[in-house]
Amino acid sequence: ANSLIDYAQELEKALRNSEDYKALTTSYQTVLQNNEAKSLFEQFRDLQLQLQQKQMTGQQITEEEAKKAQETALLVQQNPYIVQLMTAEQRMSDTINQLNKIILKPLDDLYGMVDK
Repeated sequence: ANSLIDYAQELEKALRNSEDYKALTTSYQTVLQNNEAKSLFEQFRDLQLQLQQKQMTGQQITEEEAKKAQETALLVQQNPYIVQLMTAEQRMSDTINQLNKIILKPLDDLYGMVDK
């Protein structure tokens, strides 16, 4: 009999072989190979992390930081390589959310707290 861990490992393999994952991998590699896109993407990611950490620790985000975040976001939206990557990330994220819903359904049913 397969254990739950065996099924999870099968799911991991299936995820790696999925079209969504392949698209994500390809678009990420494309960003990494383009110097401009790569540095912009890293800058954007670092900035997001900094702001998230500030929010989590209850620190105020300065006007300057908010402005910088907006400017970087605009640049990111104009870069076709990053836009493609973010679209692929969103699709992957949606898939993982669907998987979570399916996996957690027995608990939802048990407690009667099904997410609408």
